[in-house]
Amino acid sequence: MSDDMGTFRVDVEIEDPAQPGKRRKLTSVLVDTGAEWSWVPAEALESLGIERYTKWHFRQADGTILERWAGGAFVHVAGKRTTDDVVFGEPGDLVLLGSRTLEGLNFRVEPVTRQLVDAGPAPAAVV
Repeated sequence: MSDDMGTFRVDVEIEDPAQPGKRRKLTSVLVDTGAEWSWVPAEALESLGIERYTKWHFRQADGTILERWAGGAFVHVAGKRTTDDVVFGEPGDLVLLGSRTLEGLNFRVEPVTRQLVDAGPAPAAVV
């Protein structure tokens, strides 16, 4: 689903790595390459038993600072899975798929078609 401002949305499934098998589907999640972290409603993470294990501070565009919990999750998008720390979003927070998760999934954004595409072989160090 495309938005007017050049962004787009995808469906995402979240799973607790400590209790694999049960997933929560999030529809129409905003793909935001300008956001480092992925933000998921706290209710969805809590329903899966995902543990809050660290607090982070985030600076908004207007300069204000937010404090949010984060926890580890499996993130599934378009047939791929990665493990990432995700933010426990509070009411009013956007639901986002951020750049760390996109990198872990080995996706890049195709700007013309506004789709996620395979990023190809990952760089590797040569000995």
